[in-house]
Amino acid sequence: MTREDRNIWNGITCEDALAERAWLAALGFDEGICVAGEAEGTVMHSEMLWPEGGRVMVHSAGGKADDTFAVAVGGASSYVVSADPDAVHARAVELGAPFVREMEETDYGSRGFSVKDHEGNRWSFGTYAGAE
Repeated sequence: MTREDRNIWNGITCEDALAERAWLAALGFDEGICVAGEAEGTVMHSEMLWPEGGRVMVHSAGGKADDTFAVAVGGASSYVVSADPDAVHARAVELGAPFVREMEETDYGSRGFSVKDHEGNRWSFGTYAGAE
């Protein structure tokens, strides 16, 4: 199947990019490319693919050849569209993720929640896929 998620990718800068990738995989992301950095255990570039479309780039702080896509560690905020946020919520609970926003129904028709990862980045998952 050809992926059509070539529009917007966000980047996450991490102290432990390999742990971030494992955490995202446990939430339901598929592992994409992972290019090691020069230092042991660092990631110069990697991609994690959301099965419903979209991807995120994950790299180590100081692990890139340049800082074009670098943001402060813990400074990212991502929204992920999911047809089944309850399943993702259950995985987040199993991981012990700290909740920023518990599961809720919004006044704009979405069902979703928000958590923090071990780096402090915020991840929101919900059914809202944009206004028609």
